[in-house]
Amino acid sequence: MRNFLRARLLKVLIPVTASLVTAAGMPPAQAAYVSHVPHTGVRDSCARAGGPYQRQVEGLLRLRVDGVQSAADCLAIQRYQKSQVIVPADGFAGPITYTALYREWALNHPGQLHGCPPKRGRVACVDLGHQIMWVRSAGKVVFPPVAIRSGRAAYATRTGWFRVGRRILDEWSTRYRAPMPFSQYFSGGQAIHGVYSNLYAGPGSHGCVNLRYDDARRLWKAIKRGTPVHVWGRKPGT
Repeated sequence: MRNFLRARLLKVLIPVTASLVTAAGMPPAQAAYVSHVPHTGVRDSCARAGGPYQRQVEGLLRLRVDGVQSAADCLAIQRYQKSQVIVPADGFAGPITYTALYREWALNHPGQLHGCPPKRGRVACVDLGHQIMWVRSAGKVVFPPVAIRSGRAAYATRTGWFRVGRRILDEWSTRYRAPMPFSQYFSGGQAIHGVYSNLYAGPGSHGCVNLRYDDARRLWKAIKRGTPVHVWGRKPGT
């Protein structure tokens, strides 16, 4: 009961805290960790060097694809980063910016998603390489691709075939002292669950598959105990 009340309380307090830290003048790089904090208006510096995903980002943003960072490229990337609350919004074509753009592409091209082997019934497909997941049934996407945040270095999300086991609506991590709303465990202590913070902040989870709160709530209704879960690939940068 204590964990349930703690998770419920945090769900109410975190959005309120977000507005308070903005008023208190928290630096943008810290304030943006909470997804409810709007952009402060402080101008971010623009990266002069191209990133490891320069060509991919240029293509997805419909810029000239040459793999070379230009001033126009940087401003276009920076605008996109700010729209997605990607920290820092510096115009650098890094892995988070690339995977965020890839998710948008995947939403418009569900028939071109790959990596999840055919299987009868519903399957939760978790693509670590592109940091997205979706649900497929009878060859069709029934839950569209959403952004994820998987395990950071030294806390890798396990890959392979699993099944949804325990499902806890308002879970609380005693180890990391953090809420885990809509937790659906699939491999030991690793679960797919929602987060209240900015999904694009930080190096990654402690092994769980993090989703935005609203996406986790919708996924709760899309799969159930016993649903197969296929996890493959490797988180960029790990």
